[in-house]
Order: sequence, then C-alpha cells, then structure tokens
Amino acid sequence: MRRLRRPVRRTPGRPASGRRGPRRPASGPLPRVRWTIRLRLTLLYGALFLLTGVLLLTVVYLLVAGRPPWAGVEPPSPPAATVTPSGLGAALDVPAPSVDLERQLQQQRSDYLEKLLTSSGIALALLTLLSVWLGWLMAGRALRPLRTMADTAKAISANDLHRRLGAPGPSDEIKDLADTFDALLDHLEGAFEAQRRFVANASHELRTPLTFERSLLEITLADPDASAAELRETCVRVLGSNARQEKLIEALLTLARSQRGLDRRVPVDLAGLAAEHLGRPHDADGPPGVRIGSDLAPAAVLGDPPLVERLIINLVDNAVRHNVPDGRVRVWTGLHEGRPALSVRNTGPAVLPSQLELIFQPFQRLRATRLGGHDGQGIGLSIVAAIAAAHDADLHAEALPEGGLEIRVNFPPVAP
Repeated sequence: MRRLRRPVRRTPGRPASGRRGPRRPASGPLPRVRWTIRLRLTLLYGALFLLTGVLLLTVVYLLVAGRPPWAGVEPPSPPAATVTPSGLGAALDVPAPSVDLERQLQQQRSDYLEKLLTSSGIALALLTLLSVWLGWLMAGRALRPLRTMADTAKAISANDLHRRLGAPGPSDEIKDLADTFDALLDHLEGAFEAQRRFVANASHELRTPLTFERSLLEITLADPDASAAELRETCVRVLGSNARQEKLIEALLTLARSQRGLDRRVPVDLAGLAAEHLGRPHDADGPPGVRIGSDLAPAAVLGDPPLVERLIINLVDNAVRHNVPDGRVRVWTGLHEGRPALSVRNTGPAVLPSQLELIFQPFQRLRATRLGGHDGQGIGLSIVAAIAAAHDADLHAEALPEGGLEIRVNFPPVAP
C-alpha cells in the first residue's frame, strides 16, 4: 500500500525546503555628524538668539506681571452726593474697588499673562528657526573663501608649486591667511628649486671624477705596451681623483648634517678653535705666498664644536684659495655690537655686490675668483651658510673696494 504523505505546512516567508532565506543586510551604523565650522557657527548663532530672546521675554513678563491689578483701569464713577441728616456739608464718599471687581481684574490679568507667554514663546520658537536658517546661509557665505582655498590647496602638488591662492576681497583675517599660505608656497617653491639644482649639481660633481678615472684606466689598459711607470702614474692620478671625490662626499655629508639642525649646544670659544686651526699646516690650494694673520680675542658661543670648527676651516681655506699671489688673509674673533663674532678678510679679485648672494649657493663658482685653476669644490661657503643658520647666527659678506671679501658671522650672545 502507498503511504500517504502528510502535507507539509509552509510558513509564509520561509522556503519550502525548510532552510532559512537570505538574511537581510543589517543596517550599518548611522553616519556621524561632521562638526564643521559652518554647523558650529550656525548652532552658535541660534543659541545666542534663543538666549537673548528668552532674556527679553523674561524681562517683559516680569515688567507686565509687576503692575497692580487695577493699573490702567478707570475706577468706577462715584455715586451721587448724599445729604447728611444735618442737611449741611454734604460729604462725598468714593469707595475703593469692590472685591468682585478686584477678582475679575486679577483673572483678566492672569489670562493676559498666560496669553502673552504663549504667544511670545511661539514667536520666539519661529524666530529661532528663522535665525538658524539665516545663520546657516550667512556662515556658508562667510566660509566660502575658505572652501575655495582648501580646494586650491588640495590641487597644488610638488609639480605646480607656482600656483597661488590669490584670495580677493577686503583685507580681513581670511585674506591674511591666504597671503600667509602664498608666502609659504613661495618658500616651498624656492626650497624645491634649490633641492633640484643641488641634486643635479651634486650628481654632476660626483659623476665627473668617476668618468675621469674610468677614462684613465681604459686608456692605460688599452695600451699593451704600457710600462710599470705608466701604470704607476695612472694609479697615482686615480688616487688623487679619488681623494678629491672623498672630500666632496665628506662636504656633502657635513652640509646635510648642518641643515638637519643641532643635537647639542655646548660652550665653544671661537678664538681657541681659530688658533688651533691656524697653528696647523693648512693644505688649501691657493696662489703662492699667501700670508695669514690673526687678531683673536675670546668669543664664547653655544654650539656644536665640530661644526663650528668646520665653519672656521672653510672660511680660512676659501680666503686662501680665492686670493692673489703674495696676498693676505686676516682672521678676527671678538665681540661685535655685543655679540660673539668671527671675521675673515682676504685680498683678491674684485667681486661685484650682485654676486655676493651667489657665493653661498652650492656649486656656484665666480669667474672673478678663479685664479691659477684653484676652483675648489664650490660647496665650502654653502656649508658655512648652513652651519651659521643652524646656530641662529647672522652671516654677512662685503665686497672690499680694493678687492677681496670680508665674511663675518655674528653668533647669538651667551646668557651669563
């Protein structure tokens, strides 16, 4: 016999197989309200208006509630004069408001205050909503230049630092902010351009000796009949080029270290460091017969001794290198206008005042100072400028009328 199947009861909304249907995606968390300046200003405007409205309504209510019940109400007219039994000297009797009239005035006044409070509350609520809406519009209009500035700043990248905000309008706080940001972009553009020039010049300066060394080795190795003396001469020239390249790399590392800032500040005497350097034989390439004189007075500064020593070495070597035969170099330390200072003066070719800013740029060599082929690395005074900036010192360069330069570094005074 065929067994009868019991009909399966289906639950509405559930599949016949008994499996659960696909779950509805759970609703995610509500987005958080972003407390923008516009929203905060709007709420502030609305809160201030509501507060002043409540204060005004309270003052009006208290003034109205403080009036007597019969204020402004005409008293009832007095009754006709009555003659006293004596018949002489009629006396008028003006009665005070009756109890019923006073109760009626009190009820009327209570109803009036309730109506005043209700109407004023409704009007205050409507005006508060209106003030919030107007505050939202006015805050958006006032902050529109800031949105424009933000969009422009987001669009500016390292490749188009020449763009500026150029906010129009009156000279207010927003325009001051835009002008400050434009000035910051000017500094960033100058820094990026200086970095690009520095990287290009450094790459050229490092690649040139490598190319020279490779050419020497290839030419020597290509000659099968090269003698031991020729091979030795080639090795000596390669070692000399390698030594100059090592000095350049050391100078680049010193420049990077000085631009990073100071990790420590200890008392340093400029006179002692200058005397120690002048007492050693210097190996700066320069014209023959250059004499170095000194006038060293104590000048205490706070700084990094190795960096301050490198500053003195670079200034003296630069003064010796860019000089004339039988020229002079004068090193001075002491107090200048109450500040510890270092000055290095030399004789040499005349330098135009317009060229003074170029000598502190990396890999900038002036034609007027190139005598006898002693060009140097073109980075010595750049290191001086970076070390002076790291010590918060002022750097001054002056072209002398008879030729040569005087470079003075004024350090911050040391607190006693």
